[in-house]
Amino acid sequence: MAEIIDGKAIAKQVRANVAKQVEILKTQNIIPGLTVIIVGEDPASQIYVRNKERAAEKAGINGQTVRMPAETTEEELLAVIAKLNEDTTVDAILVQSPVPAHINEQKLQEAIVPEKDVDGFNPVNIGKLMANRHSYYPVANTPKGIMTLLAQTGIEIKGKFAVVIGRSILVGRPMFSLLEAANASVTLLHRHTPENLRKILLKQADLVVVAAGVPGLITGADLKEGATVIDVGINRLEDGSLVGDVDFESAEAVAGAITPVPGGVGPMTIATLLQTTVELAAKHHDVELADAWQII
Repeated sequence: MAEIIDGKAIAKQVRANVAKQVEILKTQNIIPGLTVIIVGEDPASQIYVRNKERAAEKAGINGQTVRMPAETTEEELLAVIAKLNEDTTVDAILVQSPVPAHINEQKLQEAIVPEKDVDGFNPVNIGKLMANRHSYYPVANTPKGIMTLLAQTGIEIKGKFAVVIGRSILVGRPMFSLLEAANASVTLLHRHTPENLRKILLKQADLVVVAAGVPGLITGADLKEGATVIDVGINRLEDGSLVGDVDFESAEAVAGAITPVPGGVGPMTIATLLQTTVELAAKHHDVELADAWQII
């Protein structure tokens, strides 16, 4: 049976570390500021934003939410972002996805200045990640959180063969770059990858990260014995239950380590968002964070 990677416990450690760093910054009159913009009334987004608000408050971060109606124009939204870019009390900005269909989300990502791009979606930050630049820059929080999970669990990456399924800007593409930078050999698969090729590659993979949004896409029969399996998928079934992209029961019997859904990757995303906010605040004020603080 596989080792269960407890994302809740590791996220709790990250949040505790964030709170300590915030207290250190406050002694220098620095209060990290995070502003979340949400457009419309998407129920899932509303819940996620409230969770961010509570998490920021508990960590001592100045978390603010800008709520805008669904009929907000793209120009109005870009004007709000421009104002936040200039606000010295704001260290980190994100626009909650999804936005209404009449708004170009890529324009929003490009509008947030790279120094406040807490999601790591600005093309400048994506370019630095792809080029494996060694300076500090924000990276998408879910894959960054996965790297923390792997590090805290003691899972070796260097020299291993990793397969990432899903090529979104949120997870797949930055995950590929982070694993490659950690000296893994990485293959990125997606919906157009032939099934027979996917099965061949998965059977050889030491590490599998699945972010496809397809319930039960990967089963134990697909996996190499002892592989580490990171399931990013969160899918709600008709009965209301949450499942991942991996069939947990069959995969657990084959894998060496595996994340559950829920309780695996999910808790790490908000914890890492708080971590990145503090890093950006320190960067803006030219302050060195404590030793062992994790940065890219």
